[in-house]
Amino acid sequence: MEETRELGRLRGLVAAARARGLSVGFVPTMGALHEGHLSLVRRARSVSGFVVVSIFVNPAQFAPGEDFERYPRSPEQDTALCEAAGVDLLYAPDAPDFYPRDFATSIRVAGVTEGGEGAIRPGHFPGVAAAVAKLFLRVQPDMAFFGRKDLQQVAVVRRLIRDLDFPVELVVGETVRDADGLALSSRNAYLSPEDRRLALALPRSLSAAKARAERGERDPRALETATRKDLEEAGLSVDYADVVDAATMRRPARVEPGTALAAAVRVGKTRLIDNVLLLEAP
Repeated sequence: MEETRELGRLRGLVAAARARGLSVGFVPTMGALHEGHLSLVRRARSVSGFVVVSIFVNPAQFAPGEDFERYPRSPEQDTALCEAAGVDLLYAPDAPDFYPRDFATSIRVAGVTEGGEGAIRPGHFPGVAAAVAKLFLRVQPDMAFFGRKDLQQVAVVRRLIRDLDFPVELVVGETVRDADGLALSSRNAYLSPEDRRLALALPRSLSAAKARAERGERDPRALETATRKDLEEAGLSVDYADVVDAATMRRPARVEPGTALAAAVRVGKTRLIDNVLLLEAP
C-alpha cells in the first residue's frame, strides 16, 4: 500500500493506475476508522481496480466550539486497517496544503441542506461540499463510496455530483451497527458506559418509528411526534427528529417508499446522528 500527503504524488499514482486500465474507487473519511468505513472499503475493493482512501479531518465543516480539536485521530491504526483491507493508496493531506491561507471559495448546495444538520450547523455543509469537491478533483475517482448513516451528506454529495457534472458514480453503503444496535461512528469513542446505555434509545426509537410505518402510519408529523417523545422520555436531548424524502431531505406529505426518519440527539457532551428508511422500496 502506498501512502502520501502530496498532491503531485497522489496524481502520479492515480495516473499510473489508470494507465494500467484500472478503475478508481474512492472512500473519503476523517479517520478513526471503524467497521462502517471498512465495509465501504471492501465494497470499493470488490468493484474497483485501484482503491484510494483519504483521511482528512476537515476543519471547514466544524463550527467554532465544536469538536475539531478533540475529534478522534488514530493514524497508525488507520494505516494498518487500510493495509489489511487491501487499500492501494492512502491519501492524508495536511490542512495548510488543502486550504491555502487565502482560500476564499464556498460551495452552497441549496435545498437539501435547509433542514436537519444544515439548520443546526449552518456552516457544516458548505465545508463538506468544498472538501468533497476538492477531493474529487484531486483523486478523480470513477466511483465514490459514502455511508447511509450520514443521510443528508449523501443527499448533498449526490446533488453536488449532478449539479457540477462530476464524472463520479456515487455508491451508498448501508449503515453498520454494533451488536447492541448503535450505529458505528468515530464519535462513539466519546461515550461513557452510562452514556452508551442511554444512546441506545436512538436506534430503538428509530426502529419503533419504522414499525409504526410498517403497521400503516403514513402521517410524517405523527411519526416525528412519537419519535421525539420516545427519545425525550429516554433522557436524550433532541436536536431534531424529521421525516424526510431521502433524496430531497424535505418532509413529504405522506410516508412512501424512500421516506426516512433522521434524528440527531445529544448524550451528555456527545452528539449522535442516525436514520432509518421507514418503508423499503417494493
